[in-house]
Amino acid sequence: MPSDPLLPLATYSALVLLCVGGLLGLSSLLGQRHREPAAGQPFESGIVHIGSGRLRIPVRFYLLAVMFVIFDLEAIYVFAWAVAAREAGWAGYIEILVFIGVLAAALVYLWRVGALDWHRGPGKDAR
Repeated sequence: MPSDPLLPLATYSALVLLCVGGLLGLSSLLGQRHREPAAGQPFESGIVHIGSGRLRIPVRFYLLAVMFVIFDLEAIYVFAWAVAAREAGWAGYIEILVFIGVLAAALVYLWRVGALDWHRGPGKDAR
Protein backbone atom coordinates (compact mmCIF):
# COMPACT_ATOMS: atom_id res chain seq x y z
CA MET A 1 0.00 0.00 0.00
CA PRO A 2 1.84 3.17 -1.20
CA SER A 3 1.79 6.13 1.16
CA ASP A 4 1.74 9.80 0.25
CA PRO A 5 5.34 11.19 0.24
CA LEU A 6 4.10 14.52 1.62
CA LEU A 7 2.44 12.97 4.68
CA PRO A 8 5.48 13.45 6.99
CA LEU A 9 5.78 17.11 5.93
CA ALA A 10 2.08 17.73 6.48
CA THR A 11 2.23 16.04 9.89
CA TYR A 12 5.26 18.06 10.92
CA SER A 13 3.66 21.32 9.73
CA ALA A 14 0.47 20.57 11.63
CA LEU A 15 2.44 19.81 14.81
CA VAL A 16 4.44 23.03 14.47
CA LEU A 17 1.29 25.12 13.96
CA LEU A 18 -0.37 23.39 16.91
CA CYS A 19 2.66 24.04 19.13
CA VAL A 20 2.96 27.70 18.12
CA GLY A 21 -0.78 28.27 18.53
CA GLY A 22 -0.72 26.59 21.94
CA LEU A 23 2.21 28.70 23.15
CA LEU A 24 0.59 31.94 21.94
CA GLY A 25 -2.72 30.98 23.55
CA LEU A 26 -1.06 30.10 26.87
CA SER A 27 0.92 33.34 26.93
CA SER A 28 -2.22 35.40 26.30
CA LEU A 29 -4.10 33.57 29.05
CA LEU A 30 -1.32 33.46 31.65
CA GLY A 31 0.60 36.62 30.76
CA GLN A 32 0.55 39.83 32.73
CA ARG A 33 -1.52 42.85 31.70
CA HIS A 34 0.14 46.26 31.84
CA ARG A 35 -2.02 49.33 31.77
CA GLU A 36 0.58 51.94 32.77
CA PRO A 37 1.46 54.50 30.07
CA ALA A 38 5.18 53.81 30.55
CA ALA A 39 4.70 50.18 29.48
CA GLY A 40 4.13 51.24 25.87
CA GLN A 41 7.17 53.48 25.60
CA PRO A 42 10.50 52.36 24.17
CA PHE A 43 13.13 51.37 26.73
CA GLU A 44 16.71 50.50 26.01
CA SER A 45 19.47 49.71 28.48
CA GLY A 46 17.86 51.66 31.28
CA ILE A 47 18.02 54.94 29.35
CA VAL A 48 14.86 57.00 29.08
CA HIS A 49 13.89 57.85 25.52
CA ILE A 50 14.55 61.51 24.69
CA GLY A 51 13.99 63.14 21.31
CA SER A 52 13.20 61.61 17.97
CA GLY A 53 14.55 58.30 16.74
CA ARG A 54 14.62 59.61 13.17
CA LEU A 55 18.08 60.97 12.58
CA ARG A 56 19.45 62.07 9.25
CA ILE A 57 22.58 60.03 8.71
CA PRO A 58 25.08 61.31 6.14
CA VAL A 59 25.56 59.29 2.97
CA ARG A 60 29.20 58.71 3.91
CA PHE A 61 28.11 56.14 6.51
CA TYR A 62 26.30 54.12 3.87
CA LEU A 63 29.13 54.43 1.36
CA LEU A 64 31.61 53.24 3.94
CA ALA A 65 29.35 50.29 4.82
CA VAL A 66 29.02 49.29 1.16
CA MET A 67 32.76 49.55 0.62
CA PHE A 68 33.35 47.43 3.73
CA VAL A 69 31.01 44.74 2.46
CA ILE A 70 32.64 44.73 -0.98
CA PHE A 71 36.19 44.53 0.34
CA ASP A 72 35.18 42.06 3.04
CA LEU A 73 33.61 39.69 0.52
CA GLU A 74 36.85 39.55 -1.40
CA ALA A 75 38.42 37.90 1.63
CA ILE A 76 36.03 34.96 1.14
CA TYR A 77 37.24 34.47 -2.43
CA VAL A 78 40.89 34.74 -1.45
CA PHE A 79 40.33 32.25 1.37
CA ALA A 80 38.57 29.84 -1.00
CA TRP A 81 41.49 30.14 -3.41
CA ALA A 82 43.95 29.50 -0.57
CA VAL A 83 42.14 26.28 0.32
CA ALA A 84 42.33 25.01 -3.26
CA ALA A 85 45.63 26.64 -4.27
CA ARG A 86 47.43 23.39 -5.06
CA GLU A 87 44.60 22.07 -7.20
CA ALA A 88 44.23 25.43 -8.99
CA GLY A 89 47.90 25.47 -10.01
CA TRP A 90 49.52 28.37 -11.81
CA ALA A 91 46.32 29.31 -13.64
CA GLY A 92 44.57 29.81 -10.29
CA TYR A 93 47.54 31.79 -9.01
CA ILE A 94 47.40 34.16 -11.99
CA GLU A 95 43.62 34.51 -11.62
CA ILE A 96 43.90 35.46 -7.94
CA LEU A 97 46.64 37.97 -8.78
CA VAL A 98 44.35 39.58 -11.38
CA PHE A 99 41.49 39.57 -8.84
CA ILE A 100 43.61 41.23 -6.15
CA GLY A 101 44.96 43.66 -8.75
CA VAL A 102 41.44 44.75 -9.70
CA LEU A 103 40.57 45.20 -6.01
CA ALA A 104 43.77 47.20 -5.43
CA ALA A 105 42.93 49.40 -8.43
CA ALA A 106 39.42 49.97 -7.02
CA LEU A 107 40.90 50.87 -3.63
CA VAL A 108 43.35 53.32 -5.21
CA TYR A 109 40.50 54.88 -7.20
CA LEU A 110 38.33 55.27 -4.09
CA TRP A 111 41.27 56.78 -2.24
CA ARG A 112 42.02 59.29 -5.02
CA VAL A 113 38.41 60.49 -5.41
CA GLY A 114 38.20 61.02 -1.64
CA ALA A 115 35.62 58.34 -0.87
CA LEU A 116 37.72 57.20 2.09
CA ASP A 117 38.07 60.69 3.59
CA TRP A 118 35.90 60.66 6.66
CA HIS A 119 36.18 64.35 7.51
CA ARG A 120 36.07 66.89 4.74
CA GLY A 121 37.80 70.07 5.73
CA PRO A 122 36.81 73.58 4.69
CA GLY A 123 37.18 74.21 1.02
CA LYS A 124 36.32 70.65 -0.02
CA ASP A 125 32.92 70.02 -1.53
CA ALA A 126 30.48 67.92 0.49
CA ARG A 127 29.46 65.62 -2.39
